[in-house]
Amino acid sequence: MSRFFSSKYSGLVPYTPGEQPQDMRYIKLNTNESPFPPSEKARKYSAEALEKLQLYPDPECTRLREKLAEILGVEPCEILPTNGSDEILNFAFMAFGDEAHPAIFPDITYGFYTVYAELNGVPYREIPLKDDFTIDLSDYIGANKTIFIANPNAPTGIALKRCDIEKILESNPDNVVVIDEAYVDFGNESCVPLIHKYPNLLVTQTFSKSRSMAGARLGFGVACPELIRDLNTVKYSTNPYNINGMTMAAGIGALEDEEYTRANCRMIIKNREYTSTELKNLGFVMTDSGTNFVFAKHPDIDGGKLYSELKSRGILVRHFDKEKISEYNRITIGTHEQMEAFINAVREILGQ
Repeated sequence: MSRFFSSKYSGLVPYTPGEQPQDMRYIKLNTNESPFPPSEKARKYSAEALEKLQLYPDPECTRLREKLAEILGVEPCEILPTNGSDEILNFAFMAFGDEAHPAIFPDITYGFYTVYAELNGVPYREIPLKDDFTIDLSDYIGANKTIFIANPNAPTGIALKRCDIEKILESNPDNVVVIDEAYVDFGNESCVPLIHKYPNLLVTQTFSKSRSMAGARLGFGVACPELIRDLNTVKYSTNPYNINGMTMAAGIGALEDEEYTRANCRMIIKNREYTSTELKNLGFVMTDSGTNFVFAKHPDIDGGKLYSELKSRGILVRHFDKEKISEYNRITIGTHEQMEAFINAVREILGQ
């Protein structure tokens, strides 16, 4: 770091994104991207938006919010589009976290939570998951803290039931509860309908996974109008034009092509079940995933070694060095052909 770097960030450990190597062509099963291209309408609308790049985009994302509201069953004033769901999460730490409102979240979860807490000077506590990687509800009931829960969780893939999240919401009426639903579309219950019952609920989602738009960077938050106004205060104090015109247009196109998204989700779920069955037959142990990835380990091979052996064969998965999960790898679900290639490589590595 330079001598000009502020001391307030001297201890900041930045988030480490998944590998995007360029040295060869890989089967990428490491960053939970969709294996399918964006919908035709998303591509068409984005291309048309090129003609207006000399103009600033609509800072209120009016058409995008209206379309999202129609699909989600909420009002446009209950939605805030952001530059990926990462931005809405950062806004939440900025708006709802401080010395009087410290944050809590699981010790094994999305790695950006600790980064945003540190970046914004929000005191926080990481709460250990149980031995089976599930959340202990009692840790969050009446916690009186700003709560962040990825549901389903990453990298474990395990989901809480909506009724359990309601218990957390009911017991923390004076604190915001953020439910990060990046993977909700792969067979889970969304908490979006609960925003009309709980004014302390913020639900975040993304277009990166189910809607095949990781490269476009589009996410959003859903909450009561009062919370959205708070978040908009942060947005308009940082970057009013946070969604570029092409991304906004692509998002509208994707929302107009919902059956394409649903069909892709069904295929990913089918491929997830195939992959899980094959891995179990090979002796792997894994969590019950409700996402577009599986989280698995094998008793006879170190997690880091399996990751390295797969990479040498042109297949990328995600390995984490954190002690509690170092024996596991997170494997994104791709096309059936990609998952067959992955399973065949694993068989070869295990000598089966």
